[in-house]
Amino acid sequence: MVNREFFQALEEFAKEKMISREVLVDALESGIAAAYKKEYGESKPIAVRFNEEKQTVNVYAHRIVVEEVDDFDTQISLEEAREIKPAYKVGDVVIEDITPKAFSRIAAQTAKQVIMQKLNDAKKEFVKNEMTARQGEILNAVVRRREGATVFVEISGSQMEGVMSPSDQIPTETYNVGDVIKVFIKKIREGKNGPQVVVSRSSSGFVKRLFELEVPEIKAGLVKIMNIVREGGFRTKLSVCSEDPNVDAVGACIGNKGVRVNAVVGELGGEKVDVIEWCADAIEYIARALSPAQVLMVSINEEEKTARVVVPDEKLSLAIGRNGQNARLAAKLTGWKIDVKPYSSIMSTEDAAAEAEGNADAE
Repeated sequence: MVNREFFQALEEFAKEKMISREVLVDALESGIAAAYKKEYGESKPIAVRFNEEKQTVNVYAHRIVVEEVDDFDTQISLEEAREIKPAYKVGDVVIEDITPKAFSRIAAQTAKQVIMQKLNDAKKEFVKNEMTARQGEILNAVVRRREGATVFVEISGSQMEGVMSPSDQIPTETYNVGDVIKVFIKKIREGKNGPQVVVSRSSSGFVKRLFELEVPEIKAGLVKIMNIVREGGFRTKLSVCSEDPNVDAVGACIGNKGVRVNAVVGELGGEKVDVIEWCADAIEYIARALSPAQVLMVSINEEEKTARVVVPDEKLSLAIGRNGQNARLAAKLTGWKIDVKPYSSIMSTEDAAAEAEGNADAE
């Protein structure tokens, strides 16, 4: 079988499908071998070889030279072998060129099935390896379709499909077919049809990676992100620190006139982002975590890992946040259970206690 156009098509196909020549040739060799056996019903060992220099494709049969033949498909007698080549001896392998001129439609269909299966398996393995290596990165993607609430995207430059479940979407965003968005490569999981690339825009890892891209000091290791918590579309809190006394960790993340944090907020569609300086002192750290609210006092119970925080009455709603969001994120950020109280309630309690004590003294 000789066909120059075939080898040109082979080159173009490999580039289009983003697979290696070796993988494609292996798939074609397996397919042609399967087609030959389907066509001629032979079980003898055969091999298909591509010769790119001569631009030929040949099918070869292999049989071992023996004194007495037990299996005509895999063995050839010494006498018959020497009719082909006098130098053959027992144990040698006789290679015969059995290249057919053409295959029937049924044999060709068999070849196609084997080739496509091989290529699909190779593509699945490529997706798994490629995306595993890029796990934790942010990549551009194009929204291709929706199935119910699930969004499917094509990761730019790879033709790979990513799946974004409702929990990985930002509730305040709408994704339309054709939209170009940034996605966080969350993980690779095994699906019914092979590995799936799970992408996200709601994970805390997405925001962390955005800051790593926007803040050179983080990339250089001068500023460290100690923890980050998030409720996608609404608020993110991250704590940062620097071991270099000359580096302002919070200032580096905010940027001159807020340019860096605003770039992150812009990508998040206006989501609130609180950048907090990490502190080893639990009391100070808890107070900072409730930003932007002003904190008057923090008392902690180390055994129970609980904290009671007192804030000005007019700052109570700010400290707690809508539906308790600010206090809830502060608790996740610090690892402490936080109970926020207004200053007036504490004073009322202290006044009541003082009055009770005074009455007891009077008696």
